[in-house]
Amino acid sequence: MGDLDVEAAATLVAAAADIALVVNVHGVIRDMACQSEDLQSALESHGPLLGQTFADTVTTESRAKVEALLRDAGDAESQRRQVNHPSNRGADVPILYSAIRLRSGPLVAVGRDLRPMAELQQRLVEAQQSMERDYTRLRHAETRYRLLFQMSPEPVLIVDTASQRVVEANPAAAQTFGEAGRRVIGRPLLEAFEADTVPAVQALLAGVRSAGRSDSTRARLVDSSRAVFVSASLFRQENASLFLVRLSQPERDGSSASEGKAKLLRFFERAPDGIVVTDRDGHVLAANPAFLDLAQLASEEQARGESLERWLGRSGVDLNVLVANLRQIGTVRLFATTLRGELGAQADVEISAAAVANGTDPCYGFTIRNVGRRLPTDMRAGREMPRSVDQLTELVGRVSLKELVREATDVVERLCIEAALELTGNNRASAAEMLGLSRQSLYVKLRRYGLADAADVGEAEE
Repeated sequence: MGDLDVEAAATLVAAAADIALVVNVHGVIRDMACQSEDLQSALESHGPLLGQTFADTVTTESRAKVEALLRDAGDAESQRRQVNHPSNRGADVPILYSAIRLRSGPLVAVGRDLRPMAELQQRLVEAQQSMERDYTRLRHAETRYRLLFQMSPEPVLIVDTASQRVVEANPAAAQTFGEAGRRVIGRPLLEAFEADTVPAVQALLAGVRSAGRSDSTRARLVDSSRAVFVSASLFRQENASLFLVRLSQPERDGSSASEGKAKLLRFFERAPDGIVVTDRDGHVLAANPAFLDLAQLASEEQARGESLERWLGRSGVDLNVLVANLRQIGTVRLFATTLRGELGAQADVEISAAAVANGTDPCYGFTIRNVGRRLPTDMRAGREMPRSVDQLTELVGRVSLKELVREATDVVERLCIEAALELTGNNRASAAEMLGLSRQSLYVKLRRYGLADAADVGEAEE
């Protein structure tokens, strides 16, 4: 390369490097070549490099490196040095230079653009810092929960779902198990309970495994025969499923909140009246077996998620009336309607309901009582006249308007005849005259409404 002139050397170097500078003996840049316009614009953001001394184009801390680069340049390639060029477009531009002096006197500085490597290093540093922050946050969280686990006055055990052996237990759990507390870790959980309560605990764990949650159950510890309430939840850690089992002591009066909830659930299941819980739009959330019998359903899953109006007598009317009253008043009492079963059966029912606060979304509870045996059979079928206007209004929605008008006419006619008989002292002739009827017509109507005696029947036949 020493035999090449300046132009030939610059051309050769420019083709092989990101940047090449031709510097004269006084350190002034006489020529330059860049492979990318982006690099050239970044280097010349403060002004053109041509005509300036090499040391003036770099940052203050890099000037000593440039002076050493120019001083050590000889026939062979000098030691590489990284210098930074200032830029108005953001961070400084790092360039790795090496220099070689030509026989004709000028020096050629060949540089490699280090910005891609610097960007990669910056990303690596940011990723490392992010990992450190996450690790610190997780370590602090683990410390807090570990402290909570250890200081909790309630016995807590971590149980492996596959083997049902205790993986970890807090000091309160060890104290609850008495002398066996020292060996509770690694011990099968079911061994801690008396034999007659083991099936209840097994059912609890099976429910948690299948549904992810379950209610508490009562059990007795084998070492002390002390009664405890057992509750559990499911969680995953390091690709393994674990139970979080909590043991709570019943209150001295034997009526803890958990036991009260269990009693309410048992009542819900065994109540003779249908009980349904819906969301604010009337979609079924839960239903007891009595409602399933009324609706002729095989399982609760068939009802869950369906609108309650699917089974009410007047579709689109009854549920809207019930929900509107629940939203305004909060309760509904003795709302009369009919309930249709899936297989076509119908039953006269009375519905009472209440709104239950559930955060921002309330839910509604309905009790549905079958009153078919209480109401007269003939009234339900519409074959006999109601005895009062109140009974007549109860038929709205169950029979057609034409039948209602006929029933209303019969009610008025009967009431008028009874009033006339009362006013005339049960004198049939005077009552007929008061009503504007012939005696024969009056006797026919008395017999029709079941008000005639044997004498009236005889006179009517004559």
